[in-house]
This record gives sequence, C-alpha cells and structure tokens, in this order.
Amino acid sequence: MASATSARSRVARFDDEGLVTGEAVTLDVRPASALIRAAGCAIDVILSLLLLLALLLSLAGLSVDDAASRAIIVAGLVCCIVVLPTAVETAAHGRSLGKLALGLRVVRDDGGAIGFRHAFIRALTGVVEIYLTFGGLAVLVGFLNPSSKRLGDLLAGTHAQVERVPALPSNAFGVPPELVGWAATADVARLPDATARRVAAFFANIDHLVPESRARVAASLAAQVAPFVSPLPDAPPERFLAGVVALRRTRDLTALRLEDARLEALAPVLTATPARFDSAH
Repeated sequence: MASATSARSRVARFDDEGLVTGEAVTLDVRPASALIRAAGCAIDVILSLLLLLALLLSLAGLSVDDAASRAIIVAGLVCCIVVLPTAVETAAHGRSLGKLALGLRVVRDDGGAIGFRHAFIRALTGVVEIYLTFGGLAVLVGFLNPSSKRLGDLLAGTHAQVERVPALPSNAFGVPPELVGWAATADVARLPDATARRVAAFFANIDHLVPESRARVAASLAAQVAPFVSPLPDAPPERFLAGVVALRRTRDLTALRLEDARLEALAPVLTATPARFDSAH
C-alpha cells in the first residue's frame, strides 16, 4: 500500500504554473497545442504515405505473384506506419521530421526522454486514431485533453512540448547617472528574493503599463524595497528601483566572477596527486 502511494506521488502533473514533477519541482516547459501537433503529425503522415507509394511503384516493376505482392504490401504498410515511426522517435529521442520542422519533441510526463516502449505504443495506437479514423479520434482527444494529448500519449504516459521559443529580449540597464555616488556605498544585499522577483517582473513588463499604473506600481514596490536598502537615495521611485536592480546585478556578477577565479586557482590543488602517493596502491 505504501509503495502504491509512493508511486502515485512520483507522477508528474500539469497545473497553472507548468509541469510539476513527482518531487514537486515545477519545470518551465510549454505543452504543444492541438493545432501545432496536428500540423506536425500531418507532415509525418504525408511522408509515410509517400514512402508507401514509392514502395508500390517499385513493386509494380517486379514480376511477383499476387500472394507475394500482398505480403510485400502488408509488410511495407506495417513498416511505414509502425516500425519506421517507432525507430525514428526512439533514435531521435522523441522527434520526427514533422516535429523537427515545428520545433516539437515528445517526452515522458516526468520530462525525461522517451524510449522504445513509449514510441511503440504511440505508433501502434496511431494506426487506429490517425490512419483508420483519418485523424478524427486524435483531434477529438487532443482538443478535449488540457495538455493536448492524443490517445497514444495517454497510454504511453507522454506529451509533446514546444522547444523552439523566441529569444527573450534583454532589458539590462546600469545604475542611473544621478545614483552612481549612492551606489558606491549602498547596501542592497538584504533584499528578499520574493521582493526582488517582483521588482524584476515590473521592469520586464514596464513597457506594457500605462503611465498611471506604472507610477503606482513603482511607488508600491519602492515602499517594499526601502526597508532593506541603506542609505535611501533621494530619487523618484522608479529611478530608485532601477538603481537597486542594477546594483544587485553588478555585485552578483562580481561575486560569481570572484568565485570562478578562486575555483580556477584551486583547480591544480584539487586535481593533483597527493604527495608520496604510490600509484601502484
């Protein structure tokens, strides 16, 4: 009973924040929508049908009896719609030509790479939900499922995620010129992480705020930040927040570079063989 409960606790799930693993870790992934999955699947189906058509055309030039022709057609059909998709997804770790073209990848529900079992279940189920129903069953299940999973994903425990996302624009800025003197002696290290994230989110979305909301949010955040900053500069709330953010980023970068330099200096000591160490032992 305890093992069953433990197993259920390790199952990943989707919530409003993204993919949550069994260890309660939220992964920043974006499930593929039903439409983009349908487009990728259509590319793969067209390629499979073209391979099957090429097989039939090559068979037309061979002098074989009807029984052998039917056997070759059946074997080719199985290879094109089951064996080949399974082999491609297994070798490419969840990708096919259609998914590669649209920047998609099939992964396990816990975020790991799929294996042969997952790819085979998806391909075998696809015979029914894609080919026999002309994609109708896959589209119906995909639109009804909140993660846009098709029936093969539900049986295999997989989902498709979007891997090709646009690069985020950088909004980095320095300390405002009027606060350079204050930054030389200011203490901003005690700022809580939650407050720092709210300030960072404010600057990330600042271009989407109307002037009234921008000023109101800046004043509210400045009041939250002020108790953790010493001394307080004589500056408008938004300029004050910009100075705090820039100063924290600069000092964090300096600390990381210092740590890297110390580790690099210690590397010969950490990797060297101890003195009078007998390699034979």
